[in-house]
Amino acid sequence: MNIYVGNLNFRTTEATLREHFAAYGDVASARVITDRETNRSRGFGFVEMPNDDEARAAIAALDGVEFEGRPLNVNEARPREPRDNRGPRRY
Repeated sequence: MNIYVGNLNFRTTEATLREHFAAYGDVASARVITDRETNRSRGFGFVEMPNDDEARAAIAALDGVEFEGRPLNVNEARPREPRDNRGPRRY
């Protein structure tokens, strides 16, 4: 299951995010999303857990819990919606 993790501390790394979720089961991947231009964290990420029961337990246990000074927003990730390409073009 793919899990959305919001309100991350901007200093959170993929390693610390993985470690935090590993207490609830196997973690296939952990990603902190960064801005393309500045390479700084955008304050959210995704954790992939292959076992759905373990993933649900992690969501229930970690949603609203403080991690690195901030309360996490944790839920099942929704599929990405198609992007609207009406903005200015960059060449």
